[in-house]
Amino acid sequence: MTGGPSKALLAEIASRPGRTIAATAVKVLFIAVSLAFLAALLFAPLAIVFATALDKGVALYFASFKDSDTLAAIRLTLTVAAIVVPVNTLFGIAAAWSIAKFEFRGKSILITLIDLPIAVSPVISGLVYVLLFGMQGWFGLWLRENDISIIFALPGIVLATMFVTFPYVARELIPLMQQMGNDEEEAAITLGAGGLMTFFHVTLPKIRWGLVYGVILCNARAMGEFGAVSVVSGHIRGLTTTMPLHVEILYNEYNFVGAFAVASLLTLLAVVTLVIKSLVEWRTGYQRH
Repeated sequence: MTGGPSKALLAEIASRPGRTIAATAVKVLFIAVSLAFLAALLFAPLAIVFATALDKGVALYFASFKDSDTLAAIRLTLTVAAIVVPVNTLFGIAAAWSIAKFEFRGKSILITLIDLPIAVSPVISGLVYVLLFGMQGWFGLWLRENDISIIFALPGIVLATMFVTFPYVARELIPLMQQMGNDEEEAAITLGAGGLMTFFHVTLPKIRWGLVYGVILCNARAMGEFGAVSVVSGHIRGLTTTMPLHVEILYNEYNFVGAFAVASLLTLLAVVTLVIKSLVEWRTGYQRH
């Protein structure tokens, strides 16, 4: 004799009127709470950003982007993203490959270190680079003697952004590669394929959508990073201010239309990123692990 209720009994209990009404009420309650939360913390702030940006008219909104400092902030943001995302993509592939395909001492430490930027405040990561490369830092004297600028210059902003964003590609690829195993790569190598051929013809097709997903997230974070970049940039207007920093400057100067215009552009870039991410999930059925 088997224990527990039969399937017929469970179906009968689930179909009772009181049970159905209660289940429906719980379902509606959870959906309503989720939508109210999103409306209060996401949709309303986004609507305010665009409403404030367009408050003085469309002409003034577009005129905000003709300011030379605003254009410099946009160029710097795109430049940093163009450098950081490819480098972090290469690192993510290498790190994921090492962790998923090889066994070595310190593997768990490497995984922990990859997660470190997610746990550490971005401000702290920026301070670390100031302590290393600032005028009073470990390498400050040598950098000054060789006329090399890292802090308060593009290299410092790139390094700080790279540190904050390097887990995104690796964290997407590690579970995918671990799930794949080594059988197909070993079969390809047995048949005479080289390392690069094995990667591009066997591994990459299996991980490509996870790779795209990680690159999208990495790019979104790189363009929107504020804390670490704020510490190492020096806030030199027109030279080292990215779009998030420029928004803060304009807002502190009570230039609300300019500040929210730049903020709306950042928001649009984020929305485009989310749309691309959703398309990737919809077309491929890819779900984040």
